[in-house]
Amino acid sequence: MELLWMERSTKIGKRGFTLLELMIVITIIAILGAIAIPMYRHVVLNAKETVLKDNLREIRRVIDQYTADKKKAPLSLQDLVDAKYFRELPQDPITGSNATWEVVMDTSVSSPEQTESGVVDLHSGSTAISSEGTPYNTW
Repeated sequence: MELLWMERSTKIGKRGFTLLELMIVITIIAILGAIAIPMYRHVVLNAKETVLKDNLREIRRVIDQYTADKKKAPLSLQDLVDAKYFRELPQDPITGSNATWEVVMDTSVSSPEQTESGVVDLHSGSTAISSEGTPYNTW
């Protein structure tokens, strides 16, 4: 009878993992997480910066096109949407909004064909520092 009890207890003890094995696995997972999370954040930031550069380039191109077509600069970014140059204004990926763009207004006309002044440039509305070490609102 005693032998039967010992066989059962050894079989039960062999089914699971020991505490030491679990601790080793948890430690390995924690180390991998500590490495992966900063890398993930860096990749996300680089993606946002790339989208910001693309959005700035595209909006600036459309401002120039609007100015050439209409012989006047847009008075606001909404003019670009109203004139169907955009379906909707692109979002600033750093601020997460399309209402935070900082526009640069020109008080003088920039070419002989232009009849009125208006928006000539824009920047991100974020004052955060980029991975390049410059504020986003200077891009």
